[in-house]
Amino acid sequence: MDLTTYFEAYEALVKKADAAFERVKEAFPECVQCHRECADCCYALFDLSLIEALYINHRFRENFEGETRERLLEEANRTDRQLARIKRDAAKALEAGRDESEVLEELATERIRCPLLNDENLCDLYPYRPITCRLYGIPTAIGGRGFTCGLSGFEPGKPYPTVHLDQIQARLQEISATLLRDIRSRHIKLADLLVPLSMALLTDYDDAYLGIGEGDNPQEEKGDG
Repeated sequence: MDLTTYFEAYEALVKKADAAFERVKEAFPECVQCHRECADCCYALFDLSLIEALYINHRFRENFEGETRERLLEEANRTDRQLARIKRDAAKALEAGRDESEVLEELATERIRCPLLNDENLCDLYPYRPITCRLYGIPTAIGGRGFTCGLSGFEPGKPYPTVHLDQIQARLQEISATLLRDIRSRHIKLADLLVPLSMALLTDYDDAYLGIGEGDNPQEEKGDG
């Protein structure tokens, strides 16, 4: 299956994100503290849309093979188990009646090492890193709440140019939905599914997963297990 058209649409969004980062960095150079070997963002928790997961998976398989790929997949597997535990504990807290905003704030403080972060504190897939990684270090907002890197020089309460991640996520969802529509997928809800980078590396995005042809929904099979 040729995903070139959808990857190009995703890469266009990447270019806009990079341009936004550079504009803020140029306007507030004293506040943006990003530099080589700074890996603060490589411990943050975030998820990927379908198109971004497909893109990362494709670039990963394109750039790594043999023992190196297997080693990185082992790291991804360990990371995914840690994330599953954290999310399971969060779900239990919500079931127990904990305040949702309080649970989400606790999740935001969790730190897990990205499987693509190497021993030199550099990203093994840096040219193709997710959009979230590209915007880390400048002010962003999602769901009406503002965020910025704790190592940056941006001061709370002051107005700064802010990237609204809701808009980016909406575009990612749109690209994902278009892809699923064009391939006539049986699993249209995949457009709304978000997965961690570790799962994106581990997943085999074959015809069965994408809902092409006959077969069961892979998400339902996983849930039944």
